[in-house]
Amino acid sequence: MKAWKNFALWKKILIGVAIGLIIGFVSPEAADFISPLGDIFMRMLKMLIVPLVFFSITSGVCKMGDVKQLRTVGMRYILWIVVSAVIASIFGILGGLITQPGKGVTDLLTGVEATEAQEYSFIDNVISWFPTNIVESMLNANMLQIIVFCLFLGIALLALGEKAKTIIKVIEEGSETMLKITEYVIDFSPLGILSLVATMVSTISGEMMKSVIVFIAADWVICIIILLVVYPLIIRLLTKLSGYGFLRKIAPAIIVAASTSSSAATLPVSIKLSEEKLGIPENIYGFTLPLGNTMGMTGFAVFIGLCCVFASNLYGFSITLGSTLQFVFFGLILSIGAAGVKGAGVVMSGVLLEALGMPLTLVPILAAIWPAIDPPHTTLNNVGDLVGTTVVAKSLGKMDMDVYSNS
Repeated sequence: MKAWKNFALWKKILIGVAIGLIIGFVSPEAADFISPLGDIFMRMLKMLIVPLVFFSITSGVCKMGDVKQLRTVGMRYILWIVVSAVIASIFGILGGLITQPGKGVTDLLTGVEATEAQEYSFIDNVISWFPTNIVESMLNANMLQIIVFCLFLGIALLALGEKAKTIIKVIEEGSETMLKITEYVIDFSPLGILSLVATMVSTISGEMMKSVIVFIAADWVICIIILLVVYPLIIRLLTKLSGYGFLRKIAPAIIVAASTSSSAATLPVSIKLSEEKLGIPENIYGFTLPLGNTMGMTGFAVFIGLCCVFASNLYGFSITLGSTLQFVFFGLILSIGAAGVKGAGVVMSGVLLEALGMPLTLVPILAAIWPAIDPPHTTLNNVGDLVGTTVVAKSLGKMDMDVYSNS
């Protein structure tokens, strides 16, 4: 048991997936016997969704109040987080539209009604984002309306400042409490995923397997394009520095992020590189890198955009202009809201599907493939933090170019 506790979460999930595959192939009866574990796990995920999103997103907005003492740096870096998340989610959506993972696959269509294109109206779609009764929105788990309310609430609390410090403290403590509850649920996830995978194996088709492979490949390719094309281009255009020269300087951070799939483990490396290789002062990287480590999740934004298309294809939902705007919005908000959530891929996948009005039957598949797509996501997240930090420092004239050149 002690050895099991010391295993990384992704290793536990992989072991759970492997055992679930074996049980599903060897004994469907055994898979049926352990299916209650999967049902319990899915119920606990649903239990988390509304309070987790409410507290984490509101708290995330409130934490932007820390930029008062570093207003110039903070506002520029927050703008970078927003823009980079939007760009990443758009790339994810485009990648999904090009590769069309899940197209024509009917495995998950049981009991799901497809939404016809004519049911979408751009204006009505935007209007529906705004709640008339937030209690009703929470009761119905209308995630988009809850997210919009959280944004208004967070901005209002920021504007009130000291007058609302008690409520802000309650929100932050509520966020910490939900993160702790989420940890308990995620600690149960290897067993839950084992059960779900075992049950799924007996029903999944060859076409679904092909779609999952296409999804993984598309995710990797999109992340690599952003890493090797988009980021160097941004560095070149906004700082006039060599994009690939920049990537060479931060290569240690790339290696650590890709090999550990841990932003926390990569942060000390990024800090050291910022000072010793990039010539960025501590009063900039000391603020931007920890903030980016918490909120800058461009890799996850790619996943959100791609997953929206994947899920829409699997469940027979039409992809329209209105729904595409929703996908971009979710890519921005959920990538920021995922901050600090242990096992964010599993939990926030459930949040996304609930927000899209889709069943959670796709969650075990996404959980099973998460270890395969986590390395490019983590790499993109951490490189994005360094790109944003460099852009901000250069725009303020705070980079020590002697250090940058000589390193």
